[in-house]
Amino acid sequence: MYAKYFKRILDFILSLIAIIVLSPVFLIIAILVKIKLGSPIIFKQERPGKDEKIFTLYKFRTMTDEKDENGNLLPDEKRLTKFGKTLRSTSLDELPELFNILKGDMAIVGPRPLLKEYLPLYNEEQKHRHDVKPGLTGFAQISGRNSLSWEEKFNDDIIYIKKITFINDIKILFKTVLKVLKREGISQGENATMEKFKGTVEQGVKHE
Repeated sequence: MYAKYFKRILDFILSLIAIIVLSPVFLIIAILVKIKLGSPIIFKQERPGKDEKIFTLYKFRTMTDEKDENGNLLPDEKRLTKFGKTLRSTSLDELPELFNILKGDMAIVGPRPLLKEYLPLYNEEQKHRHDVKPGLTGFAQISGRNSLSWEEKFNDDIIYIKKITFINDIKILFKTVLKVLKREGISQGENATMEKFKGTVEQGVKHE
């Protein structure tokens, strides 16, 4: 009942309130991004959502456009500035996703929207993460964020979508705030960002 009828209504109301209340924060971050990283202020990228429908994800920019002598972009760790790291560690870079939630592309809680290039790499069970709208935060984020392996993340996604309840969503939101405040699980090992998913060798995902 909640997942089918009330979750979208709450997502719309809460995202609208958050955008209004946090508008000064949006403005301050936008100005800082413009000064420190230049334009564009907003990073846009196509991501698959519910039923693998493609939508445009919005985030605050966190990297420079530095290139090597051949005109190729430098690795993420070279382009991710101290300011960008701060935005990521506090999750402030993801505030523009509130507009994705308002539009209906995303939910507040759900599996994180990943790259389009991963779609052919999912096994049959992992594909079910697209049975619901992607979220600003999710069960995998409170379990470890980028410190988890891809398989552990997908396992958490499947566990979540099998039992979507109001109480579970509230718990995930509360634990997300704690994770962000503690800045836990920001990176994976020595990588600046999560290592790209290359497919799962196993034929399934373990369940609790």
